[in-house]
Amino acid sequence: MFPQIVNPISYNGWDDILLSTEGSTFFQSSTWAEVLSESYGFTPYYFYIIDKGKFSVLFPLMEVESLFRGRRAISLPFTDYCEPIIDKSDSFFEIFYEIIKFGKRKGWKCIEFRGGQSLFKSLHPIFNPNKNPGSENYIIHNINLRLGEDVLFKKLRESNRRNIKKAQEFGVKIEFLNNWESLENFCYLNSITRKRHGIPPQPKNFFKIFYEKILQKGNGIIALALYNGKPVSAYIFCLFGKDAIYKYGASDLTYQHLRANNLLMWESIRWLYKMGYERLSLGRTEHDNHGLRQFKNGWGGEESLISYSFYDLKKEKFINKNREISRSSKWIFNKLPIPILNFLGSILYRHAA
Repeated sequence: MFPQIVNPISYNGWDDILLSTEGSTFFQSSTWAEVLSESYGFTPYYFYIIDKGKFSVLFPLMEVESLFRGRRAISLPFTDYCEPIIDKSDSFFEIFYEIIKFGKRKGWKCIEFRGGQSLFKSLHPIFNPNKNPGSENYIIHNINLRLGEDVLFKKLRESNRRNIKKAQEFGVKIEFLNNWESLENFCYLNSITRKRHGIPPQPKNFFKIFYEKILQKGNGIIALALYNGKPVSAYIFCLFGKDAIYKYGASDLTYQHLRANNLLMWESIRWLYKMGYERLSLGRTEHDNHGLRQFKNGWGGEESLISYSFYDLKKEKFINKNREISRSSKWIFNKLPIPILNFLGSILYRHAA
């Protein structure tokens, strides 16, 4: 059976089918597709097969067109991971080549897959990790919320438990909200955080659409840490079925001594557990981001690898790709005022997918 191609935004009942499919995530949902499509103008092409009310095959792709990088497809843009769904009874080889043929007709330069490394290795000799690595590896942290609050707290790193207590003693308060004011508070913290890292923030229009499509409809939550009524740290979680994903985080380093991030993460874990969620993904971490990796390792989750693979349609092979922002660019962005960074983000962000 060959896969069909659809825009999930216009497919009635897409998310219901997805929730019935083992291994599915929020990132494969029509909701996330709608946010990306409306925010950046990306065009969804989702390859799928439905069998007995579930997806036996699902390869989400979005066409991204850029003056700087040409026309290409990504599974999926601005997404931490997007593991393909494929039942053992279906031929990955045939499905992969249907995607390649379609991409050539559309004039794509390359296709980026954010997951599916084990499937691509089965394409030998087309994919040879030694001769054509064509992949970037990242770390994913997952927390099993079903363990319960007491067990989860015992699994925390000792320093995290101390910092949680310290934040409580300072009087840091935690709130869980999904209103526009809380999102504006996050956007302010996000702007100063991105400036610190030398990266423009996401466009304000993206968060406006994120608010309308996700937060207002109960598919996400904002966790805010406040000190004397002032927001000092914020996390955004996407929610889907029994799963939660830590998608964005931001903080004001002026208040780092409060250890608000520690209390905020723990109270978020507690809140998600009490609301009935069973799994929490802490998202993607680069190998060389030792500070973030250490922070995420302190919450009692399990570490695993996720691989991004790049297939060049003209060369007909997997290739290596360097997407690192240069140190000089980061230095320049770090020195720019926040209003200018916000303006640059509104122009450049879609090209950085």
